[in-house]
Amino acid sequence: MSAPTPEAVENALSHWTEPSLGTDLVSAGALEDVRIDEGTVHIGLRLGFPVDHYRPALEQAVAERIREATGAGRVEVAIDWAIAAHQVQATLKPLDNIRNIIAVASAKGGVGKSTTAANLALALADEGARVGILDADIYGPSQPRMMGVAGRRPDSPDGKTMNPLENYGVQIMSIGFLIEEDSPMVWRGPMVTQALTQLLNDTRWEALDYLVIDLPPGTGDIQLTLSQKVPVAGAVVVTTPQDIATLDARKGVRMFEKVKVPVLGILENMSLHVCSQCGHEEHIFGAGGGERLAKQEGVELLGSLPLEIGIREHADSGAPTMVSEPQSRAAQRYREAARRTAALLSRQDPAGASRFPNIVVDDN
Repeated sequence: MSAPTPEAVENALSHWTEPSLGTDLVSAGALEDVRIDEGTVHIGLRLGFPVDHYRPALEQAVAERIREATGAGRVEVAIDWAIAAHQVQATLKPLDNIRNIIAVASAKGGVGKSTTAANLALALADEGARVGILDADIYGPSQPRMMGVAGRRPDSPDGKTMNPLENYGVQIMSIGFLIEEDSPMVWRGPMVTQALTQLLNDTRWEALDYLVIDLPPGTGDIQLTLSQKVPVAGAVVVTTPQDIATLDARKGVRMFEKVKVPVLGILENMSLHVCSQCGHEEHIFGAGGGERLAKQEGVELLGSLPLEIGIREHADSGAPTMVSEPQSRAAQRYREAARRTAALLSRQDPAGASRFPNIVVDDN
């Protein structure tokens, strides 16, 4: 076989789908450099999502692809990444100190949305991004307990703004820091909306790549108002597999469509239960509901997360699965879902891109 050429290398990569992006690296604009020096193929990639832990596996996969497609004897792959701000709703603009806001929502309570949001935020931070989480579930804030900061209070250096708390490498803000844990929030919709916007805008977030917002369940006036006032780059809708949950999750997808927020995908929670005693696997809430919903709504399935007692125990103890058991199967699935979410967001239009179509004047 003849020596590989840069053209052959690029062609090989253009016909290989990177799992997180769901497309090839060339189309995604990730290929920065191809050089061949004394028989060694040097490839430089620059991704738009964090890959600190994923980098070695991706380097190996790319090198194997090039060797198989071109017959190259030695392939060296260098991978870097940089996170850019992406487009938000037309009437809003990204916040100066937050590159991207990702809303995690469910149209139905009880599907594990808050646990999922916490582990997604931790997984993104684990990959090297600067991450914050905003607990927007005003009526039932759970992030203080889940993130291990219950009972603490944020500092206010000027009496007007607050410093977020931080734990496990993630910045955290919640209404739960300002009230007693067992105090009910008897507020009407406008008060909730005002509280959320103040928590977002009056928190001194420190140069975040991603702010994950744990939205309250539902698709009513509060959710629509929040979606219209908060500059969201993309949304994740959490569901469980059974029909009654996917029926409500569909409403969540369409709510974001109404306010022009891109739905990055569906995340199916509690998809499979594995008995901790015998290892028997069982689809307690049905099978394939998230995948069917994603196909019907034309969005991506970001992942399927297991139903395990450890996930609940870790969240209740203030050390989510990504912290308590980072090498577990469940943590790996959270990591894959977070990486897929960030990768799909990296394919969205950059902040400031025109929403107007190209207009072509044809003299004929």
